[in-house]
Amino acid sequence: MKARVSGHGLRLSLWSFYSFLVLTCVQHIESFKVKPKDISSLHPRLKQSQMQLGSEYRSPPIYGFFSSDAKEPTDSLKESMEQKIGLGAEVQSMDTAQITRLDKELNLDSPSKQVKVQDEKTYPFQAEVSRVMDIIVNSLYTDKDIFLRELVSNAADALDKRRIQADPDEKVPREAFGGIRITPNKEHNTLTIEDDGIGMTKDELVNNLGTIAESGTAKFLKQLEGATSTDKNNLIGQFGVGFYSAFLVSDKVEVYSRAYGHEDGSIYRWKSDSAGTFSVGQVDDVDLQKSFMKCGTRIVLHIKPECDDYLEDYKLKELLRKYSEFVRFPIQVWVEKVEYERVPDESTAVEGKPGRYKTISKKRHEWEHVNTQIPIWRRDQADIKPEDYVSFYKSTFKAYDDPLSYIHFKVEGQVEFSCLLFVPGSLPWELSRNMFDDESRGIRLYVKRVFINDKFSEAVPRWLTFVRGVVDSDELALNVGREYLQRSKALTIINKRIATKAIDMFKNLQSANPERFKKFSDHFGKYLKIGVVEDRDNQQELASLVTFWSTKSGQDRVTLDDYVKRMKPDQPAIYYLTAENIESAQSSPSLEKLKALDYEVLYALEPIDEFCFSSLTASKYKNIMILDVNKSDLKLKSSDDKEPGSKPDPVEYDTLCGWLKSLLSDDVHDVKVSSRLVESPAILVQTDFGLSPSMQRYMKQQATSAGMNETEMFGTSMVSKPVLEINVEHPIIQHLNVMVKADKLSDVPRQVAKQLLDVVSIQGGYNVKDPALFARSVLQLMQREAKQFLESQSASASAS
Repeated sequence: MKARVSGHGLRLSLWSFYSFLVLTCVQHIESFKVKPKDISSLHPRLKQSQMQLGSEYRSPPIYGFFSSDAKEPTDSLKESMEQKIGLGAEVQSMDTAQITRLDKELNLDSPSKQVKVQDEKTYPFQAEVSRVMDIIVNSLYTDKDIFLRELVSNAADALDKRRIQADPDEKVPREAFGGIRITPNKEHNTLTIEDDGIGMTKDELVNNLGTIAESGTAKFLKQLEGATSTDKNNLIGQFGVGFYSAFLVSDKVEVYSRAYGHEDGSIYRWKSDSAGTFSVGQVDDVDLQKSFMKCGTRIVLHIKPECDDYLEDYKLKELLRKYSEFVRFPIQVWVEKVEYERVPDESTAVEGKPGRYKTISKKRHEWEHVNTQIPIWRRDQADIKPEDYVSFYKSTFKAYDDPLSYIHFKVEGQVEFSCLLFVPGSLPWELSRNMFDDESRGIRLYVKRVFINDKFSEAVPRWLTFVRGVVDSDELALNVGREYLQRSKALTIINKRIATKAIDMFKNLQSANPERFKKFSDHFGKYLKIGVVEDRDNQQELASLVTFWSTKSGQDRVTLDDYVKRMKPDQPAIYYLTAENIESAQSSPSLEKLKALDYEVLYALEPIDEFCFSSLTASKYKNIMILDVNKSDLKLKSSDDKEPGSKPDPVEYDTLCGWLKSLLSDDVHDVKVSSRLVESPAILVQTDFGLSPSMQRYMKQQATSAGMNETEMFGTSMVSKPVLEINVEHPIIQHLNVMVKADKLSDVPRQVAKQLLDVVSIQGGYNVKDPALFARSVLQLMQREAKQFLESQSASASAS
């Protein structure tokens, strides 16, 4: 099991490294100024890519950017294209054997053989470049995988630049311009990444790969001097030095390139071992001239011994599928295939009779197309079927069940980005252990279709941790490893728009499919309650989506809107009650008067419920007050028809309240006459700023888990003394009042008062101060009752 986990991590490393190199190449060729020119005939392997797309050049491209029923371009354009880029019938008729044979002729399995170069000249690296390279290789990166992502991204940009130069009107399919090919070679310990892009001239190789713009370099090094390790990660990508990440996994790098517009010209090689110098010379090698593209760039990495895992084709494919799955141009990897064949075993033949059969293996190599997924979020929504969304969700997020809901939108204006959000069909496993688990990896960030990260919180509110989706923008600022977002106004806008659209998705689910919304609330309702607490901008919208059990909810939870619709005309507020569970809530004395008034009460059964209600109490809900029925300041109107003179006068109990407050001063804050009780003799409630018993226990657990006490963690004790409210209409209280007035120093009223406090503490969810004493008191009471019963029985027997 450990080996598998380790291998997975290594595969991830390979992905990042690969992508990193490609993005860098693209940055270097941004300054190229090439005159537009007709597309020349393609390299044979580019013809192969076209052949794999189908016999009709109008077939939809792999990424779905063109409609499958498109009738353009016209036949004349088809003929013109065939002439210009070599997509004739002879290409479409090629078979796999021909392609494989052609690749062998081009020495693709031996791309690192000694290449003849003439007029080679050695140049020193710019001083700042050497410093940057040393920082990148020795201290900046903990994950080497990113080199692959950078190189592939750069190659894709180079291809796009060539396409723009040659076909500004976009009449030719993107695939016609070739693609990106990656060749691992274990024999020579090299990894080759090549593209059919815009390429570089000799001067461009010298200037782009040997120097950095002076202002950018100076600024970069100045900021780096006083930066922390985290800050360093946030600096480099702004300055176009990503190419040098190639040296993370290689001790020597060769770059061969022929510029667009110079198809019949020379190929130049740039070479360096990061030792402070690099050389550039003209290639004088017949074999390479034959195999090289009409224009484009080939990077050969001489892999370090400790990085030889990057030569495994399965690792390359996994990293490419992670980081570059949605790159616009085809990415192919030169892979080894093993085939098995049953043949006669001649050693077992006897007297001319055939013997047994044996199985032999044969190895062959072929190009495998890696990025076959369609970037669905970039397509026109009208052309996407619901099953397409479901398929994308399952394949991308490795889910086995259908999503409960999804929303696909594009934002234009200050910031442009495309987004696709899904609500999982069930709670992801990692979130069942920790609702904000760092490994949940819910939202995948793409910049220009290149995967950057799936662990970024800045663009998505915390309460949307459970949502799965994709955000793709061309305008986000990234660090050198393209793993972290730079804080910007664009990021803030994206955060707000995603929150708004997610709420729209939840509301649509609520109105369109109540059964699915119930399932949604079961799994993810607690996240919306976190949103009510944390997201002030969307608090009211989120509050309309959260659900609770109530005194009238029956088998289903209710929303606040459901509650408001059922409010009585004279009801002044929304009421809620905190409790450990539904059973204890239903039996709470706090509900007695509210039930008599026929007011519905919501139940806060978890700490997050109490946080949610407390947050809404300060701001109200639709301008309606929200009140905790366990607070001491609750005022309720009378619910009975008794004559005013038939009810006890509260003033007559002032002496009892004062006596109880003095007697129980260690346990209660105050003693008052209650207006909320009907059947119970007394109740414990909290002061205005006190916490419920369940919240007190929760906060204490949090402090204990952190290895601290409450005062250390929260600055004060979470335990607050409650208020004891007494029901002056109850016989126990009336009897106690008589005993206190007769003899307040007697042990009997003191014992009754303490037992009463223990009983209401248990009833209200508070801890009993001395459980053993309480148990003895209960047993004494039971013993006294039993003794009186036995004495009465004995007296009856004697009388008879």
